Amino acid sequence: MGKAIDRNQKGFSFSLADKLAGLAFLITVILFVFDSTLVPVPLSLFLLLCIIAPFFPQWSFYLPIISRSITDSKAIALTFDDGPCPVTTPIILENLKRYNFKATFFVIGEKVEKYPNLIADILADGHTIGNHSWRHDNLLMLRSKNHLKQDIRKAQIALQKHSIRPLIFRPPAGITNPKLKSVLQDENLQAVTFSCRALDFGNKKIANLSERILSTLKPGDIILLHDLEPDSEKLLHEWKQELINLFNKLGQKMHTVVPLEKLIGSKVMLLIQK
Repeated sequence: MGKAIDRNQKGFSFSLADKLAGLAFLITVILFVFDSTLVPVPLSLFLLLCIIAPFFPQWSFYLPIISRSITDSKAIALTFDDGPCPVTTPIILENLKRYNFKATFFVIGEKVEKYPNLIADILADGHTIGNHSWRHDNLLMLRSKNHLKQDIRKAQIALQKHSIRPLIFRPPAGITNPKLKSVLQDENLQAVTFSCRALDFGNKKIANLSERILSTLKPGDIILLHDLEPDSEKLLHEWKQELINLFNKLGQKMHTVVPLEKLIGSKVMLLIQK
């Protein structure tokens, strides 16, 4: 099952943002000596990086992020966000079982409390669970550090009631910020995002979903899918067929599907002894 990620996170380590800030300062000092008119350039570029970096889920700018295989594995992993959902979760589980695939479900804390039977079903089928925040606030990374900490902690507590402790966290929409690093350190969580997605906007854009995934899929990818009910019966039917099409193609050995923990070489959750 792999060993747990070494999270000796109380020790200080410089992030890429820290290092670039130091470099920008050094360049600014040098420019001040030789040409003061250029002083604003490195600081402006660094500020621009700070603004755009949170919107790149694969970029370890403010904190370490795992977005694809970090082992020698060329397989791929399936992940489902935003559940559990009484409509879509059973469909996903049924088809995962049919193709003998294991997946990781990044779940919402308030839905965990609302649908505890679905969490039990996910675990009973041998899948793993990650923390995806308490209520998927798309503006979560703009909140205070204390708000961010309480949100993530509340989701952890909801899952502990099911005798599990996630070791991984996926921020809503994959967006990060400078405060997230220390919050995850305190909760002993590793940020895990994704490297392949269909941009389905939470199962709102269903057409050709499987093809959009397969056309960009590369060895070592972590696939992002959604465990959310589409807006209509028609879209629900289309989504189910797209899911089957994707699993069928993957089942034809185009790519080997493995549990996420095998792809990242580490456990993604722990079982808590009662």
